[in-house]
Amino acid sequence: MKVINTVVAAMVMGAISFSALAAKEVTKEEVQKMNLEKIGTVTTTAETTSPMDAKKELSKLADDKGGKYFLVIAGREHGKFSAVADVYK
Repeated sequence: MKVINTVVAAMVMGAISFSALAAKEVTKEEVQKMNLEKIGTVTTTAETTSPMDAKKELSKLADDKGGKYFLVIAGREHGKFSAVADVYK
């Protein structure tokens, strides 16, 4: 029973830490209102199978680039999904 509690606790902490570190998607209006500074652009590969997977990949790539926010500027569905986003801090 103690092992199950430990595993569940680890899973919850992992989920919380991922969401705390993940870059957040914003709108154009939020970029202007928050006066965010653009630090680059990221592009997903065409390997994601849903729009949500593409957004998750963009968030990870934005994190890797040092950004806190990303704005999706283009998306494409061609059997799989790919997207491009501007990254902001």
